[in-house]
Amino acid sequence: MTGQRTLATAGRVLRQLRHDPRTIALMLVVPCLLMTLLRYVYDGQVQIFDHVAPVLLVLFPFTVMFVVTSVAMLRERSSGTLERLLTTPMAKGDLLAGYALAFSVAAVIQVGLVMVLAVGPLGLQIHGGLGALATVALLDALLGTVLGLFLSAFANTEFQAVQFLPAFVLPQLLLCGLFAPRAQMLPILSWLSDVMPLSYAVDAATRAATSSMWTSALTTDVLVVAACIPLFLGLGAGTLRRRTP
Repeated sequence: MTGQRTLATAGRVLRQLRHDPRTIALMLVVPCLLMTLLRYVYDGQVQIFDHVAPVLLVLFPFTVMFVVTSVAMLRERSSGTLERLLTTPMAKGDLLAGYALAFSVAAVIQVGLVMVLAVGPLGLQIHGGLGALATVALLDALLGTVLGLFLSAFANTEFQAVQFLPAFVLPQLLLCGLFAPRAQMLPILSWLSDVMPLSYAVDAATRAATSSMWTSALTTDVLVVAACIPLFLGLGAGTLRRRTP
């Protein structure tokens, strides 16, 4: 991998995104609309909103970036762009790192917009550290990005890429502790939850939102999520195919 090729790929992807208003709307506008909808679902129940919203600040970027990147990489392969790029000295790692870098820029903007909206007009009360929560949300957006890049290698059509959402994302949503405490789950479900990165992201978001102190438990959660990013990026580089059969 070389930094120059990675930056060149990131620049190309950002230029493509600039001319794709629907994708921009999906990444930047939809999470804001969902957070606004959540606020009015709990209209008059501010305490519930303050409890749920920090977790969804982490989950929305993860889910959106997963969908966008998995479809975007599949388009590169099915259109023949990927095959042409890989006939050059560019390595697969350069390509995926460039994509991850480009979408990380989008993730920063996305997380910033949602957080400003939530703590501003929507009145979300964060009792912990806003910076820590923003860090967790950004890491989770990057996790969704690299997971989407990795799983796109196993799809032949955009429809198949979207099918990975219920197959790989929804089980994590169900087992991450959002709907029921992980400690109260059946042992097999608790074990599955322990090996799913989204569980640590949700734990980190909860800790960051409820305590102003950066604890060792929060550090562990953040490190697990951060470690999964290069892991899935490496797996994506190892499984990436030049083109769709």
